[in-house]
Amino acid sequence: MALKKFIEELQGKKEQALLLGGPHKIESQHAKGRSTARERIDRLLDPGSFTELGMLACSDMPGMEDKTPADGIIIGFGTVNGQRIGITASDFTVLAATLSRVHGKKMHDFKQLINQYSLPNVFLGDGGGGRVPDGQGSIGMTSSAMMGTRSIFHMYTNLRRAPMITAIMGNCFGVPMWQACAADFVVQVKGSTLSVSGARALQKIIAANYSDEEMGGWQIHAEHTGITDRTAEDEEDCFRIIREFLDYMPPNNRELPSKHPVPENSGRNMDKILNILPEKRTRAYNMYKIIQSIVDSGTIFDLKPLFGKTIITCLTRIHGRTVGIVANQPMVNGGAMGTDALEKMTGFLCLCDSYNIPLLFLHDSPGFLVGKEAELKKVGAKVTNAMDALSQVTVPKISIIIRKSYGQGMFSLCGPSAGPDFLVAWPSAEISFLDPVVAADVAYGSLPDEEYQKLKNQMIQKASPGPAAGRFFLQDIIDPRETRNYLINILDIIADCEGGGVGKHLLANWPKQF
Repeated sequence: MALKKFIEELQGKKEQALLLGGPHKIESQHAKGRSTARERIDRLLDPGSFTELGMLACSDMPGMEDKTPADGIIIGFGTVNGQRIGITASDFTVLAATLSRVHGKKMHDFKQLINQYSLPNVFLGDGGGGRVPDGQGSIGMTSSAMMGTRSIFHMYTNLRRAPMITAIMGNCFGVPMWQACAADFVVQVKGSTLSVSGARALQKIIAANYSDEEMGGWQIHAEHTGITDRTAEDEEDCFRIIREFLDYMPPNNRELPSKHPVPENSGRNMDKILNILPEKRTRAYNMYKIIQSIVDSGTIFDLKPLFGKTIITCLTRIHGRTVGIVANQPMVNGGAMGTDALEKMTGFLCLCDSYNIPLLFLHDSPGFLVGKEAELKKVGAKVTNAMDALSQVTVPKISIIIRKSYGQGMFSLCGPSAGPDFLVAWPSAEISFLDPVVAADVAYGSLPDEEYQKLKNQMIQKASPGPAAGRFFLQDIIDPRETRNYLINILDIIADCEGGGVGKHLLANWPKQF
């Protein structure tokens, strides 16, 4: 009978934990148009797949045990489209999901477990920051290391053994910021905010009069900081984006992404691809149209589309195989790469190299955006960082020079001598130190017009891909209409090789934000 009573008491405690912070806190969360942590878990995971750890955890502060179910953080395992993941969800209804000793221990131990089993890790952020008065005083502050002398590092590290995803779903401070900056992929729901400290705290500390939106709204991180990879319209859209991202990724860095069935009509526009590229060499066009023609239908998954827009970085599939594309976007500043674009590209190289995703580079750029503003943003350092990362990429690299590929920009896009495994050009390619017209103006601008025009045309002709192919600096010049078939053949070759394209992951510990 004593055991039966204990079981009944245990069941009561678990039922109480399922009520989160109580009906009024749940109502408050719903009034803001936001779901609770448990509702979010249920909506993201496959039905009935969630196994929770630490439901009975609570604050270790005397008198707070019954007020802190699960201590504001819910952790466990589940599946998304049948794929096993670990999931952590901030529970805003319990003291705004603030960090405490037990809360921190749950996160620390669970992350170690996820790393041990090399499972994807999804963090659903809402609230955060340090919990007062728990962290006050010397004991309060130093006891945050109660799990060991190095336990704090779990919040700031990601060795890219398995994909780490962070979703920003409410007003997030502190821990969710660290989780976002360490993640492989970040999605932010419109209406949420992400910052180190909240506006309320700043008003008291430095008398600043900013709003949370001004410091960390979705436009700040999607357009200016680049911390956010994608923006979601609402929570359901957020879960859709997470599922789609996971669908492109392997479960861990020892495996390849799954091969998918090829959608109908894939490649049907290859015969029309010549209509996309303008005859006039200086006219802009939309690189997305080129990409859409080449890849499997409906498989472009953009990363950071509103940040560094002179570069496109996207996951896609070609004949069912996942590929990472880095492409210049001539529609924005002629495709000239700025510091934001270089950061964006560097982070993408790290992602693809860490998770065995072959890289495809599509060249059409005059080089870099330069000038005083660029120098103030350390353009030289950004170029060097990008080249440093590129030199350490060990997954297969394919480069196609579509049109412009000048100077250092040619190297940064994995051009000749910059490590491509496979390197071809379209007949429209122009490869040179400078734009041939600019070079002609520099070298021959003072000559009579007739002579100048003749020498300028010679400059343009010398930039064509034929001479480089003749010396085997290019492996081939291909008909643009054959690009998809060429890539399918190359990807089949890679798949048939030893390891199938699994890399050495030299960039797994590269900083996620820099």
